[in-house]
Amino acid sequence: MTPDAVITVSVVAGVFLLLAMARWPADFVFLGGLAVLLVTGVLGPGEALAGFSSPGVITVGTLYVVVAGIQETGALFWIGHHVLGRPSSERGGQLRLMAPVMGLSAFLNNTPVVALFIPVVRQWCRSLDFRPAKFMLPLSYASIFGGVCTLIGTSTNLVVSGLMQDRLGRGMGVFEITALGLPCALAGVIYLATVGRRMIPDREGTDRLFGDTREYTLEMEVAGGSALAGKTIEDAGLRHLPGGYLVEIVRGDHLIQAPPPDTELRERDRLVFAGSVESIRDLRARRGLQAAPDQVFKLDGEDRERRLVEVVVSDHCPLLGRSIRAGRFRDRYNAAVIAVARRGERIPGRIGDIVLRPGDTLLVEAHAGFAPRQRDSRDFYLVSEVEDSRPVRFSRAPAAGLIFAGMVAAAAFGWLSMLQAAMLAAALMLLTGCCSPGRARTNIEWSVLLVIASALAMGRALDQTGAAGWIAEGLLAAAGNHPWLALAGVYVATSLFTELITNNAAAALIFPVAVTMAGNLGVSPLPFVMCVAVAASASFATPVGYQTNLMVYGPGGYRFTDYFRVGFALNVLFGVISVGLAPVIWSF
Repeated sequence: MTPDAVITVSVVAGVFLLLAMARWPADFVFLGGLAVLLVTGVLGPGEALAGFSSPGVITVGTLYVVVAGIQETGALFWIGHHVLGRPSSERGGQLRLMAPVMGLSAFLNNTPVVALFIPVVRQWCRSLDFRPAKFMLPLSYASIFGGVCTLIGTSTNLVVSGLMQDRLGRGMGVFEITALGLPCALAGVIYLATVGRRMIPDREGTDRLFGDTREYTLEMEVAGGSALAGKTIEDAGLRHLPGGYLVEIVRGDHLIQAPPPDTELRERDRLVFAGSVESIRDLRARRGLQAAPDQVFKLDGEDRERRLVEVVVSDHCPLLGRSIRAGRFRDRYNAAVIAVARRGERIPGRIGDIVLRPGDTLLVEAHAGFAPRQRDSRDFYLVSEVEDSRPVRFSRAPAAGLIFAGMVAAAAFGWLSMLQAAMLAAALMLLTGCCSPGRARTNIEWSVLLVIASALAMGRALDQTGAAGWIAEGLLAAAGNHPWLALAGVYVATSLFTELITNNAAAALIFPVAVTMAGNLGVSPLPFVMCVAVAASASFATPVGYQTNLMVYGPGGYRFTDYFRVGFALNVLFGVISVGLAPVIWSF
């Protein structure tokens, strides 16, 4: 090998080692490796920064904005609450969960889909008395199953498509990988519903081990024209509330305490709930329910910029000993008290009539400036913003759905490239108000983009210095110049890399090796490329190889070994199917 090739291989090996030590963030490690290649002259400035202008990287970043628009309009929230239903068994629940997650992940990035479903599944499990551990791994794995079925299902496929465009002069069609990904996905579902189901641990999640002991009192109103009007409490889905319950209904001057499940709701009914902050956030996002009019309608500013904030009343607060209404809390702080918790006990009466005491925890709806402004105030001991608590803009959901469907159709039928379709969809999400500029910026996973761009540059270094050819020759020697064995070697190498580092980085690093091997054998590179795409996404045996696996680690109460016990067979299953089918679909 040349000196530059030695440096490149050493840098890549060093990156693997540092990531395995798990002491530094992945984006820092990859940027550090890229800096070494730049400083040593292995890559010039243009070559080192080329990954940041890659169509694949830009497409991934743009899709984060599109997904933010779908999330902000409540489309995914509706699916999560209305599709899962009330299955009678864990197996039925797992199938009910995996089907919509696979379908969504085929067209949306896996990460936001799993982020949406984690709290939904957690609450759903509590209401059905299921263990979250039985569902969190299937949630993550199902998102991976769906992601390998289309070009836009996972950022890995977009990265591979961009590399194909640069190296082979053509990208990947939206549904080109479906012929390989769908059989893998179906086999994965069957495995989890049968053999794998028995291997999933039956363990408490962190939400039960460290549950929220605060019980808030919340007052909501059935909106005029709401679809909930005329339904019973049972039919409206307000009976089995995860972490909360309906305490009473105020109907004009009539009070219905502990209402039975067959009580019919009417427009303008005031519903008093008690529950945890997560149940309160859930109720605030339900279509057909709105905050009591005297609570938030007079707040200054736009509704879309509101969010929920938890504050603890200090003994210096000027409103102590006065009711929330008499103390004019809303006028004083430009924030509306939504719910109140007091040492784990339920506070009777309406929100406005509650007399404040030191130590009371208030859940308030306020604007972005409230939390920074009040953190230094003597009125409150603690100020903490609740994540993902902005009001859902249900009125924009049809527009967001049409924009997303149009993006998929334009890319699928070849009217626009995937990058063009994504950028047009992102612009329309912003122009139509489906997504605010602030939410668009915060929804982009910048660390993921940095890892992808840096890994692309390292892949370029492997290719240009001849290191990829040297690695390919080693794999070919082990495979005996047999295309099937060589393909299996590429799949195994990619699978090992993606478990040790990240999926996008593994694809970017192995891609030039795979194409070089195909060239040396004189066969089509397409089977190799498609196997790299599937293998890079099929990370099931460790929690660190794929971001969604790490996301469910805590909520499921898992241990590191749980992933290997359940996921190793999935890795082998995907490998056998991919290596067996890829040369049949795209002949050597």
